[in-house]
Amino acid sequence: METKAVMIVGVGGQGSLLASRLLGNVLIAQGYDVKVSEVHGMSQRGGSVITYVKYGDKVYSPVVEKGEADAVISFELLEAARALPYLKKGGTIVTSTQQIDPMPVITGAAAYPEGLEQKIKDKGVNLIAVDALSLAEQAGTAKASNVVLMGVLSTKLGFPEELWQQAVEKCVPAKFLDLNKKAFELGRNAAK
Repeated sequence: METKAVMIVGVGGQGSLLASRLLGNVLIAQGYDVKVSEVHGMSQRGGSVITYVKYGDKVYSPVVEKGEADAVISFELLEAARALPYLKKGGTIVTSTQQIDPMPVITGAAAYPEGLEQKIKDKGVNLIAVDALSLAEQAGTAKASNVVLMGVLSTKLGFPEELWQQAVEKCVPAKFLDLNKKAFELGRNAAK
């Protein structure tokens, strides 16, 4: 199998580490060689965080180059737009519609770009945009937006749902398991 690449993008504190663990567990359970690499920006201050996940028969490097990602999972709309150059032609972006103001917007030096969903679609990208924040809150906590988005992604990659459920059980602490399972299911349903 040719190597596939997924980028997970967001801002610090949104749970990209858990998302990459969930995806990695599913891929390993499918028998793939998996490499994961995290690139932290100013994650403690709300800066960009990027996680690369590559899988296939044999993967030599986790780094995803421009035009190489089969899918981008984005926890925030502007981060989805920033990741566009990395998406392969015919690739898919799964994004939350949440908007988090970056520092230039907070300080008044810039304005948050308007119409990002349409601008992304206009690039010919297969875009799946969901209100992951609302769905996570419905599940019990805003912090489960990452798991909602992994639920959406699970419907697109074609791996058995039970592998995803096992990954959630393995990666999420027991006291948060029920609400994360609910968040995952809400994400799966939103994708249908």
